[in-house]
Amino acid sequence: MLIRNDHRLVQAANTLVRDHFAVQAGESVLLTVDPGTDTALVDAVFAAVAQAGGRPLVGMIPQLPFQGALADAYVPDALVAAAAATDVWLDFCFPYMAGSRMHDGAMKAGRARYALLATAGADSLARLYGGVDFAALMDFQVAVAEYVDSQAGKEARFTCPLGTDVTFTLDKVKLKRQRVATSPGMHTAPGAQSLYPVMDSVRGRIVLQALFDEIYRPLRRPITIEVDGRIQGFSGAGAEDQPRFERALRRASNGVYGYFIHFTLGFHPATRMTGRHFIEDIRVPGTNAIGMGLPWWEAGGGENHPDGVVFDQSLWIDGELIVDQGRLVGPTELLGLYETLTPRFY
Repeated sequence: MLIRNDHRLVQAANTLVRDHFAVQAGESVLLTVDPGTDTALVDAVFAAVAQAGGRPLVGMIPQLPFQGALADAYVPDALVAAAAATDVWLDFCFPYMAGSRMHDGAMKAGRARYALLATAGADSLARLYGGVDFAALMDFQVAVAEYVDSQAGKEARFTCPLGTDVTFTLDKVKLKRQRVATSPGMHTAPGAQSLYPVMDSVRGRIVLQALFDEIYRPLRRPITIEVDGRIQGFSGAGAEDQPRFERALRRASNGVYGYFIHFTLGFHPATRMTGRHFIEDIRVPGTNAIGMGLPWWEAGGGENHPDGVVFDQSLWIDGELIVDQGRLVGPTELLGLYETLTPRFY
C-alpha cells in the first residue's frame, strides 16, 4: 500500500487532476468516496485539486450495495445537489454512481465532467495514471477509438483459451474519447476501449472468469454463456454465483435475459490483475469486460447491468488478427504507438 506522500501516488493524482481533467483555478471539484476508498488516495487527489487552484469537496457515503439506478435509494439528496453544481466529479465509489439518479441529474445539468474511476486503492490509481507516460497512453487510446469507430459494419470475433468464441457486427463507438476531459459529460480512466456490437448480431459462446454483478470477484467456477442475438442461458457457475448472476441478468433486462451491450479491449501495460479493483483488472492487456442487459444510451437502460470478464482474449476485426491471447499484433499504425508505452513500475 502506498503512503500519502509516495512520489508515484502524488504524480498519478496530479496527472488525473491537471493532465486528464484540466482542473482550473476556481473550479469546484467533487470527490465521491466510500469507506473502502484508501485514505492516501483521497488525500493525494484532494491536495492535487487544491494545488491546481480548484475547490475540492469530499463526499463520503456508505458503500453502495448496487451500481446505477439500483443505488438511488442509498444516495443522499445533499450529494445529488452537489453533483449537479460541480465542474468536475471524480467518482471513486465502488459500486459506482454512473447510471444513478445522481449521475443522470448531473449529466442533464450540463456542467460536470464526470470521471468513472471506481478504484479504491492508492496503488491502483498510481498504476493507472502514473504507470506509463500519460500523453503517450492517451495518444494510443484515441488512436484505438478512432480505429474501432472506422471499422463499424465489419465483423469482429474474439476467443479465449477456455473456449470463448463469439462473432458480432461492430457498431459505431458510443462514447468518444477526449485526450483532455474539457467537455461536460461522461469520462473514464484510460487503458481500455469499448467495442459496441449490433446487439442482435452476437453469436457464440462466452466463458467468464470474473464477474461484477452485485459484487466483483474472480469466479471459483467459470460461467459459460450461450448467445444467439439474445442471451440464451448460462451454465457452469458455482453454487454461490448462480442465483446472484441470474438476479442481475433479469434485473438488467426487465425480467428476461437481454443482450450483450458492449465488449472491451484492455491494453494498459502497467496494470495488475488484482482480483479486487474491477476498473484496473479490466484494463489488463487482453482483458474483455462484457456488459449484459439493456444499453445505457436507450430509454430504460442504464449502468445497472452485470459485467463479465474474459482474460487473454484473441481479437479479429474484418479477418485481421488484432490481439493474440492478450498481445497486440496489429494493425501496424497502432503497434508503433503501443511500443512507446514502457511501464515505469507495476
